[in-house]
Amino acid sequence: MTNQLLHIGVLALQGSVIEHARVLSELGAKPVEVKVSAHLQGLDGLIIPGGESTTMNKLAHAFDLFDDLKAFVHSGRAIYGSCAGMIMLADRIVDGIADQETLGGLDVTVRRNAFGRQVDSAQSFVDAGAFGGDTPLPAVFIRAPWVESVGSGVEVLSTWQQTPESEPAVVAVRQGPLLATSFHPEVTGDRRVHEYFLRMVAESNRG
Repeated sequence: MTNQLLHIGVLALQGSVIEHARVLSELGAKPVEVKVSAHLQGLDGLIIPGGESTTMNKLAHAFDLFDDLKAFVHSGRAIYGSCAGMIMLADRIVDGIADQETLGGLDVTVRRNAFGRQVDSAQSFVDAGAFGGDTPLPAVFIRAPWVESVGSGVEVLSTWQQTPESEPAVVAVRQGPLLATSFHPEVTGDRRVHEYFLRMVAESNRG
């Protein structure tokens, strides 16, 4: 299946919706903004963008979207969550707000705002890992989470060492059709993460 045939939803309640949609268009896929349950129909995959996870959760409930969104995430189709999207896909959260819900599916524990407040946001480079290429992957961290622990079925795709003395942080993971990154590849100009995700979408559709 070519990218031109792929209809990829971008959860459009809040966050970096336009940026993800632009990258998908550049790669030949058809982006579809998802604001209500009907927009999930006919999608081949879905991106949950960066933004604010608690706000996304509240808006998903306000638009009666949460349950259908959760069902879509657990349907076997390919899903990619960046930053807040990683939190939304995680089974467990550290430092979340009281009673914070997630869509779940990724057997990981994620620490919310692990890289600090908005003023601590930064651009760096991470291990390209499974995303390929001979150069490190540019990564923008904005109040970003990181993965504190992974279950046995989770593959670590990329890590980042914040300082020479620090332990490498897990910043990209995959479990079956679910992909998540701590960082925002949609604003860097590097398309390797989205290309990897579109290959996942094609694979899940063939399956």
